[in-house]
Amino acid sequence: MRLTSYLQEGRLTIALTGEIDHHCAKKYIDAIEGKIEAYMPNVCLLDFEDVTFMDSSGIAVVINAMRSVTRINGKLHVCGLREQPLKVIRASGIDKIIDIKEGAL
Repeated sequence: MRLTSYLQEGRLTIALTGEIDHHCAKKYIDAIEGKIEAYMPNVCLLDFEDVTFMDSSGIAVVINAMRSVTRINGKLHVCGLREQPLKVIRASGIDKIIDIKEGAL
């Protein structure tokens, strides 16, 4: 698990890397929640450009990020989804409740 983040003009960008599965999902959830609580962004952007694989545990990562940012009245965007993670998100149906941006931002 590796993640990088930066805050710019109230927008927190969190870039995830590698594979998101049950082995690392909890660490991602905790790290993302910590960043959101620390920076209190208006917008949180989860960048999946470097995520090569995601199972259903990745859905928990996205949903928990959405809950954390909603608690502070912010918005969550997801970008950079490759084909496989996008299929998992669409199969779960959460693409109907999260804002997916095409490509990387």
